[in-house]
Amino acid sequence: MLESIILGIVQGITEFFPISSTAHLVLVPWLLGWTGEVNSLTFDVALHGGTLVSLFICFWKDIKYMLGKDLKLVALIIIGTIPAGLAGFYLEDYVSGALRSPLVIAASLVVIGVVMYGSETLKGKKAVKGMVLLDAIFIGLMQAVALVPGVSRSGITISAGLMRGMKRIEAVRFSFLLSMPVIAGATVLEGKKLFATGAHYDLKLFAVGFSASLLTGIFAIKFMLRYLKDHSMNVFVIYRVVLAGVILGWLWLGQ
Repeated sequence: MLESIILGIVQGITEFFPISSTAHLVLVPWLLGWTGEVNSLTFDVALHGGTLVSLFICFWKDIKYMLGKDLKLVALIIIGTIPAGLAGFYLEDYVSGALRSPLVIAASLVVIGVVMYGSETLKGKKAVKGMVLLDAIFIGLMQAVALVPGVSRSGITISAGLMRGMKRIEAVRFSFLLSMPVIAGATVLEGKKLFATGAHYDLKLFAVGFSASLLTGIFAIKFMLRYLKDHSMNVFVIYRVVLAGVILGWLWLGQ
């Protein structure tokens, strides 16, 4: 149960901090030697479900406004979701297998960290309302890359927004809105597999993980919206590089 709570907290924070939730859900059990139900893609369904609900809670006003008065933004989000949806559908087995390795994660942390640092040198002025089709396509393609553990969906989509001339806080807002369909799709897809197996799971364990990721997800979203309004992502870049060093050091000591 304690492991479930800890992983729920990890998921809630890292889903929205640009440091890769997938990487941390792989690394924490690996570093601490956890095995069993909490160290599985099945348990990840509960964790992602929690962060999905946290998005709806924090952005329900935006969702209501979009559906009623801003169908252009709805269309851009749908278009931006397509690349990640296709990549997830066709590459899921490969990503969840071969790419879930500490070495791949370490490399991704550093490479995308450099991308994030570089994007922060750009000073855009565009708001979400000023986005065009090419913006959504480009950011959507970058979101598809986030399937690789260690990349970070929020990190690469915020960076992509900055590359397209958006204000940082506007890029953050669009990044979070764009994540909703992808997280929802992944949750439904994995959830169907969960029920299809007919296996019995500890529902209390899932409920605790779901609740922990939900509550910390709300905190992480609100924090990021406040913090990135006046600060760059560079502190997260430093964290990514340090974490990559820890991973490589751990691998080296284990040999």
